[in-house]
Amino acid sequence: MTPLQLSSNDLLADRRADYAEMLFASGDHAAAAELMLGALELAPAWAMGWFRLGEMQEAAGEMRAAAEAWRMSLKLEPADRPGAALKLQLIGAAPAEDSPPSAFVEMLFDQYAEKFDHALVETLHYRVPELLTAAIGATGRNTFAHAVDLGCGTGLMGVKLRPVTKRLDGYDISAEMLRKARDKGVYDYLIKADLQELEPVGQTADLVTAADVFMYLGALDRVFSSVMKMLAPGGVFAFSVERLAGEGVFDLQESRRYAHSEAYVHGLIAAAGLRLLSLEHAVIRQDRRTPVEGLIVVTDLAV
Repeated sequence: MTPLQLSSNDLLADRRADYAEMLFASGDHAAAAELMLGALELAPAWAMGWFRLGEMQEAAGEMRAAAEAWRMSLKLEPADRPGAALKLQLIGAAPAEDSPPSAFVEMLFDQYAEKFDHALVETLHYRVPELLTAAIGATGRNTFAHAVDLGCGTGLMGVKLRPVTKRLDGYDISAEMLRKARDKGVYDYLIKADLQELEPVGQTADLVTAADVFMYLGALDRVFSSVMKMLAPGGVFAFSVERLAGEGVFDLQESRRYAHSEAYVHGLIAAAGLRLLSLEHAVIRQDRRTPVEGLIVVTDLAV
């Protein structure tokens, strides 16, 4: 994938954008937006610049202007790697969608890969691999012939799975995440795939995991359907979601992640013909020093 143009390729426009960022960091959001708009007059085809302008205008309380900037970003970058469509949804300027743009998720994790492990474990106190591993172990299943780690990222869940499975496969949309996972040396096979369009290949698995993945997918019907194709009879499917406390089935949060309701999870499990083994409420990470509550879920496909 061609990298998103983070520079305008115009020296004066970049200089104005840098000054705009300095003003934004100082808290003068309106002045930052005005200066950023000046940069875009010099580089009107800069999609990432329009997206950043929208963020500055949003911070300044100029929602209508922010929406116009994000629509321009979308026009210039239809694949929407910056995630402008999500920002439009969050301010009510576009209808809610069932899932985020795949290109946004891919770029997000490509950019995040280098600092991913440190940021999650040390800064955000990420706990899902430990929680899922404990929940799987509590079923009494201690060894597996073939495990599949969906959305494997850099391999934090894979490290936990490797001691209990003979074969371990990892799927992820991000090439950079897969590169970091390969460096850990815990997977037998690594496959680049969009989980929203997943087509399983090869042998079925007796364990499938999705650790901190579904919050980047939104609607989960398609991925559950894919899991059912790869899960062997008697196999275990263990996953986490961010818990939606309010009404509804799932909802896009300010973080641009999705939270899912407990009722929605129960409905997915029933529709797939899975058996619920355990469902636990747990703090899965911190977000801006605020605990994020999730659901740790273990199911199996009854023989």
